Amino acid sequence: MTILPTLKSLTIAAAILASTSAFALAKDVTISVWAGGTGPNDTYRLDAIEIAAQQLQREAALKGEDLKITIEKKPYSGWDDFKQALTLAAEAKTAPNIVASGHEDIAPWSQAGLIVPIEDHVDLDAWPLNGIYENLMQIASYNGTVYGIPQDAESRPMFFWKPYMKAIGYSDADLDALPQNVQDGKYTMKNLLEDAKKMQDKGLVQPGYGFYPRPSNGPDYWQFYTSFGGTMEENGKLVFDKAAMTRTYQFISDAVKTGVTKKNHIGMPGDQWWKEVATGKAGIWDAGTWHYARLVNQEGLKDFFDNIVFTLIPAGEGGKANTLTHPLVYMLTAGHSDEDTQIAAQLITIASEPRINALHAIKSAHLGISKAEAEVDFYADDRWAREATERLLPHANAMPNNSDFGKYWNIMWKNLEASWTGAKTVDAAIGDAESELKSTLGDKIVIR
Repeated sequence: MTILPTLKSLTIAAAILASTSAFALAKDVTISVWAGGTGPNDTYRLDAIEIAAQQLQREAALKGEDLKITIEKKPYSGWDDFKQALTLAAEAKTAPNIVASGHEDIAPWSQAGLIVPIEDHVDLDAWPLNGIYENLMQIASYNGTVYGIPQDAESRPMFFWKPYMKAIGYSDADLDALPQNVQDGKYTMKNLLEDAKKMQDKGLVQPGYGFYPRPSNGPDYWQFYTSFGGTMEENGKLVFDKAAMTRTYQFISDAVKTGVTKKNHIGMPGDQWWKEVATGKAGIWDAGTWHYARLVNQEGLKDFFDNIVFTLIPAGEGGKANTLTHPLVYMLTAGHSDEDTQIAAQLITIASEPRINALHAIKSAHLGISKAEAEVDFYADDRWAREATERLLPHANAMPNNSDFGKYWNIMWKNLEASWTGAKTVDAAIGDAESELKSTLGDKIVIR
């Protein structure tokens, strides 16, 4: 059967051809790219665009065209600094051509006119973009429009320190079976707290180190809500499931009451937390797949697989085992010439090719964006990438691309932290969260 190209794909192809035909004359182009959340392991968020520019220049040369592309790269490790700088740059009309940020920024940035639909500048029906996982492309869309191209994927598993699990009675066979038992709901959040307590009772870890979760606000806590049966969005409206959120708050409160998590855990220095989970000071913790790179490269945990087993986030009462993926996406900013925007879009397309994207995935311990990437030998031969992709990605959910989700998130976290520290009871925290959500979001959120 012959598949005819869509009118939109033909229009986009014509636009790309028109932009490239302009290179017959000597042309110098400067394309700037900024990326948030970029540390020493994440350099290919920027470098991939530079590689793409070299490829595009070589292609132009072989067609007899003189094209020179200069890439200006700006990494930001801190998200707050990055977003503030981008907002100020947009106001001053000096925003970069390309920005790599979390998918949750698509809704507010598109509404503010900061970014333009990338689907107007690339051919989504052609390789390599047509091979990107469909769920990632959905996450990169808002109101039916594709605004971004996934730059990476990741998941946020639960980690268990193997020697301590063995010390409380688990055999090697038990640990090999743990990921499947978590997936099947046979090992739950209740079991997790019980094992954390056993580790402390045996003196394997200090009090407060049995369960050592992320020490700051982050997407991780939404997967706990999902574990306990919560839904973030339904039919385009945010959802506050009081029963599920109560169970989520109660889980953390119980962890503190039983002494396996510290009351003052939130706000501890990040470097301290890293060192402690890498050296066996903590028994069980949640983190991102990219943490593997830091544990191995910066923290010196060379025997990772001998010391750690990782799983989905276990199911809690009313929910199921899950993980959360929070892909960064490449986006095109507004305010640039059509020609520069088209070149930037071509660079994003090239950077999305499997072998190039795999460089980022392996160096940073993120996950690939396409099935073809998972089949690249360089990717498939990496044990972490292979096992994390198979074990986690099929069960991943994501935060909604909803412009009001940030308000929901702030209210959810503020009250979770209050019940964590004991400033409020769980019931009081849930009541305050409900009242504030009603007054802040009104009919934009469903309370049930």
